[in-house]
Amino acid sequence: MSSLVGIVTVALVASLFMSFTVGANSNSAPIAPAVGANALSTLRGALLVGLVAALGAVAQGGSISETIGHGLVTGVTITPLAATATLLTAATLITIGNSRGYPIPSAFTVTGAAIGAGVALGGGFAVGTYAEILGFWFAIPVVEGVLAYGLAWLLLDETVPDTLSIPLLAGGVGYALANVQLSFLPAPHSEQGSIAGVLTRQLDLAATGIGEASTALVGGVIGLLTIVAVYWQLRRDVTTGINRMLVALALVVVFTSGGSQVGLATGPLESVFESSLGLPSLYLLALGGLGILLGGWFRSPRLIQAVAREYASLGPKRSIAAFIPAFLIAQAAIALGYPISFNKVMISSIVGAGLVGGSSSSDGVSAAKTGYTVGAWIASMVGGGAISFALYHALAALPGLG
Repeated sequence: MSSLVGIVTVALVASLFMSFTVGANSNSAPIAPAVGANALSTLRGALLVGLVAALGAVAQGGSISETIGHGLVTGVTITPLAATATLLTAATLITIGNSRGYPIPSAFTVTGAAIGAGVALGGGFAVGTYAEILGFWFAIPVVEGVLAYGLAWLLLDETVPDTLSIPLLAGGVGYALANVQLSFLPAPHSEQGSIAGVLTRQLDLAATGIGEASTALVGGVIGLLTIVAVYWQLRRDVTTGINRMLVALALVVVFTSGGSQVGLATGPLESVFESSLGLPSLYLLALGGLGILLGGWFRSPRLIQAVAREYASLGPKRSIAAFIPAFLIAQAAIALGYPISFNKVMISSIVGAGLVGGSSSSDGVSAAKTGYTVGAWIASMVGGGAISFALYHALAALPGLG
């Protein structure tokens, strides 16, 4: 019994450390353009990163946590020892990489480590799930690049007034936000509901004969109200309106990043919380949210300042163009339960938006860098899997742990 308590404790500490790292690294980039545009101070940006990303972790982190904890191997239930091997492997590799200046993609490392520990436990490969996740990963740069390029071209086109393009884009984001699933909102036939769904039931619109279209109608009204609010602000002052849109969109992306990244730290412990501790997964997400909050507060200011300098040449409009595809892709990943590297999501959008008008953000994009990035994905997954597999067997061989 004491050995089990020790293993679970180590796994919890490793999970908290990983979520701290995620909060410091993966959630800081979206707020940097607002800091670079002097719309926010660095310290206020760091404060918002911690709070908003932690809220996103609790509100939207469940689906990806479920995939990491239950969907990557077949035929077994992840034990505390396997969870410990997964988290220790991923946390160690990421820490070593960061300390030596080699960025280790969290999503790929955790995914590989979870598969390695699960297979060592006697599980089988969930080949269908891997194919879906890999397909999504490889589609991200193409889809995001095209979307970001198109949006940047629209926003920078002088023949299209800002009072038209920016409110319309804001309305689309508002509609999407009204329909995302949130853990703290009830739904009649699922564990999570949406803002549009809750309002539909509160207003009893389904009984009016509109039927299933009622939720879409409410979402459309929310999107329309967003358009009006942003248009009104731009009519008063274009520069202030753009900066406020930039800040609001940055916070939406930070919220989404918390929901998409917390599962990397909490997923391996899903079975542990359910079986060994008898606690609902919401408590696990709260633990991950706490780590993200602390990471955002203590580590992100320096990262925000560094990234803000890189964003300076991008400008507010290109930053908006980069944020919207990142938000949509990350929300799609959350809905599907696919783990993603949020930094890679942001980079894909930044490159796409930066290509318009010859921005310096696109300088240095080469086949060599692309090959290095893909190589890092493969190496982190394969390496994480092999080390986690070996670590599980090493831990299991210790007296009292096997």
